[in-house]
Amino acid sequence: MTQPRVPATIWLLLNGKSAGDDALREAVAALRDRGTPVQVRVLWEPGDAARYVDEAMAAGAATVVAAGGDGTLGEVAAVLARLQLPAADTPALGLVPLGTANDFATAAGLPQDPGEALSLVAAGPPTPLDLLRVEADGTEHWCANLASGGFGTEVTVETDEGLKKLLGGLAYLVTGIAKLGRIEPLPVRLRGPGFDWEGGMIALGLGNGRQAGGGQPLCPEAVVDDGLLDLTVIPELSGELLATLGTVVAQGQHAALERSAVCTRLARVEVESLDGELTLNLDGEPVAARRFRIECVPGRLRMHLPPDSPLLAPSGARASGSS
Repeated sequence: MTQPRVPATIWLLLNGKSAGDDALREAVAALRDRGTPVQVRVLWEPGDAARYVDEAMAAGAATVVAAGGDGTLGEVAAVLARLQLPAADTPALGLVPLGTANDFATAAGLPQDPGEALSLVAAGPPTPLDLLRVEADGTEHWCANLASGGFGTEVTVETDEGLKKLLGGLAYLVTGIAKLGRIEPLPVRLRGPGFDWEGGMIALGLGNGRQAGGGQPLCPEAVVDDGLLDLTVIPELSGELLATLGTVVAQGQHAALERSAVCTRLARVEVESLDGELTLNLDGEPVAARRFRIECVPGRLRMHLPPDSPLLAPSGARASGSS
């Protein structure tokens, strides 16, 4: 039987790559000094997150905090989602951004300082958080931020870890420029309620969040509590490629999306590759399959976000259900 949750109890699951972060150590000590119990566990191997979430549940923890990048957030969110409990009976989710790109945290307006991020978790109630449930050739995955495919995914997957440490988010741009001469469109079909698109695509974004790959805003209007996913597909650009690149330089990526992209908002979508396997990057995890079925699950978890977070919809537009 699960113990009653103690509102002040926080379990912090720390990506092993950031285990020596002095600012985080000081932030945890400061929170403890203010009377908030904090348990720290380090994620070293596959399966660690699931084991530590089980420990947190047994201890009646109110909140589980992912300390790391988008991949750590996605890993912890997936473990919580797989508990198959109502959101109200699941520990709330927090995030201390310690990754290279921190795409979700940046779009959400989360503090980059570990102390401020932990104070946000301890300060107020969580808000409902949608998640993307992804079925890839019969295997279930969960996605908290963004599923991306095409050119942007190849850049993210192929960017060297050493380059990321040296240049941060700029590493993705450097790798992308190196690949510009060999972009090949991927033939896909996308189908959802009232939506059917087929063709060669350069990039695909399926957003709960807004950006991926070190700041690529593939779904710039997405919010995490409306019960819908934002779909953006950039078709084969052919002769417009140079003009679109010119738009990126002159006006920014958002303007380039408006010029070339097909955008819609759906409860679910099926993605089918028409030529071999397609790779989608799910919160940093590349998953290859011929067919994907992606649905937005409204209010699947609860998360501590700033009250004025850009990722929160106006109150009248928020999904009312949770699962």
